Amino acid sequence: MKSATSATSLTATSFKLGSPRLLALAQQLRLYKPPLSSPFDEESTRKLVSHVGFQELMAPVRLTLKKAAVLICLFEGDDGDLRVILTKRSSTLSTHSGEVSLPGGKAEEHDKDDGVTATREAEEEIGLDPSLVDVVAFLEPFLSQHLLRVTPVVGILWDKKAFNPRPSPTEVEAVFDAPFEMFLKDENRRSEEIEWMGEKLLFHFFDYKTGDNDYVIWGLTSRILIRAATVVYQRPPAFIEQKPNLKYSKMNQATSLYGKLKALNSCIRLPWRSCSKFT
Repeated sequence: MKSATSATSLTATSFKLGSPRLLALAQQLRLYKPPLSSPFDEESTRKLVSHVGFQELMAPVRLTLKKAAVLICLFEGDDGDLRVILTKRSSTLSTHSGEVSLPGGKAEEHDKDDGVTATREAEEEIGLDPSLVDVVAFLEPFLSQHLLRVTPVVGILWDKKAFNPRPSPTEVEAVFDAPFEMFLKDENRRSEEIEWMGEKLLFHFFDYKTGDNDYVIWGLTSRILIRAATVVYQRPPAFIEQKPNLKYSKMNQATSLYGKLKALNSCIRLPWRSCSKFT
């Protein structure tokens, strides 16, 4: 959480550097409230949102999940378009090596909130000073394939020129940005349909080329970006997102789901492999 002094300074900076469009967007996002969860018990167990496209998956039992947060850092490009900062993970990492992701990572005990987690991790990974980022919204959490509860944090980078990327060589291979509206368009997008638990799911893959580099954005990252773009632009994507609404009311069903999520790990890392054995 920013101090009153730093918050005032940030506001002054935003009015100096931000366009009317970007300022209006910041105001809009500050008012955003994630959909409320329906209580399952006296402690109001929250809904979980999954990596594989279940927008509001109901969990009737309390699962102890580790928390993480990712930063959706938006800024205005030279042409006035809205852009988002992305990374390509190091090829030496043990998980998701070489994949495109959003800056972020696991929460630490001293983190006051998801905004602190996301901006702290972004600083560690790509050298983005947290004081440059104006956190304006928190989206509903997603459940990753490794059973992390990942909260997307939307932040605005008012002064892009003040950010000089310094990627951590052990974690990040490249830092780049992409047009944010791309994640609502059908252009440069392909999908793979997978049948799982009797439902047909669509995995979305966005192909993006910048300079001599080609990137594929998919999995949890593409799901989060589609959702975030839907909130920011206040319209649905131009393609079928197809998010089944599966509700489980019995303990054995929840246990079965938990096991299937773990079993699906290897499958969803290989998008062209059939997952029918998990249905």
